[in-house]
Amino acid sequence: MPVEFLTDEQAEAYGAFTEVPTRPELERFFFLDDDDRDLIALRRTDAHRLGMAVQICTVRYIGRFLDEDPLAVPWEAVEYLAGQLGIADASCVKRYPERRRTPYEHAAEIQERFKYRDFTDRRWGREFRGFLYGRAWTHAEGPVALFNHAVTWLRKNRVLLPGVPVLARQVSEARTAAERRLYEAVTRAAHRADPALARRWLSCWWCRRAGGSRSWSGCARRR
Repeated sequence: MPVEFLTDEQAEAYGAFTEVPTRPELERFFFLDDDDRDLIALRRTDAHRLGMAVQICTVRYIGRFLDEDPLAVPWEAVEYLAGQLGIADASCVKRYPERRRTPYEHAAEIQERFKYRDFTDRRWGREFRGFLYGRAWTHAEGPVALFNHAVTWLRKNRVLLPGVPVLARQVSEARTAAERRLYEAVTRAAHRADPALARRWLSCWWCRRAGGSRSWSGCARRR
């Protein structure tokens, strides 16, 4: 189901693995450093060790945890992690979600250990909205481009991605606010030059918002 300006394919690709990570991506996002290994080492079984490694690298790569299926990850990535952990049989990870609460408990540990923030966090919510509205005001780009920049900002700042409808709605609101600010600024400038011009400009804008002519001359001919 499309979400506002996103196609079905774009909505489905959001916060998910759409293709196998490249070798450079594996080396960047799926390399287990000492901090990763310290947390993983607390697990008792290979299945749990590998499963936690998958979750650590999943949130690092796509910006969120895969709550519905934590193992919806390309097998190449799983094998790459298994090799680093010295686990000969990567298929043991299939036992990881046998206890349904385990992936959720591990996700909570990962979030706390590596300082991932919830999207609902007030401080980071304000910072994100500031970025989003600032970007919408200063860049003449479409909603999909702004949406992609929003995803990049959230991942960079370790803010967990929200559901796609939530983020799409915030992008739309930011663009609407920027558009309103632009027309108000132009209207004030036009009023200073000629009060009658300002009224025609504002009327033209509302005509466009209502689906009428998208040109000044088109509106003017109907007056």
